[in-house]
Amino acid sequence: MIVDSRTIPVRKRIAIVAHDNRKPELLDWAWENRELLAKNELYGTGTTGKLLEEKLGQTVHRLLSGPLGGDQQVGGMIAEEKIDMLVFFWDPMSAQPHDPDVKALLRLCVVWNIPVASNRASADFLFTSPLMHEDYTAVQIDYSTYLNRKF
Repeated sequence: MIVDSRTIPVRKRIAIVAHDNRKPELLDWAWENRELLAKNELYGTGTTGKLLEEKLGQTVHRLLSGPLGGDQQVGGMIAEEKIDMLVFFWDPMSAQPHDPDVKALLRLCVVWNIPVASNRASADFLFTSPLMHEDYTAVQIDYSTYLNRKF
């Protein structure tokens, strides 16, 4: 049951993450979308945040590297409603030492109804959506049954 909603504002708080093998593709995509990204508030993990800041000439709130807790920081910010969208170019071909953190982060995006782009095509679709240019009311599933369960 849906019981609540929140507004994702026109100026979105976007977390941007990329595994090492996907950083060049992400940076290329970000450069092509720099005008739209400049209208939003960006957060980046580790090296990705640093590279984005240098490439775009835009402030990126930098978090820890993913394996050092950056993915978990993003997840915490999602749970606190401080992130509105996630762009995460992850590498499906390489095992990552923090794979459980990645899975947990993606799970939180589903729990909190956060739009996620995991590759260039999904990022293009998300960023060309008319919803990027307006406030959006995101519905939230009622988890009270889960929260109030008897042990």
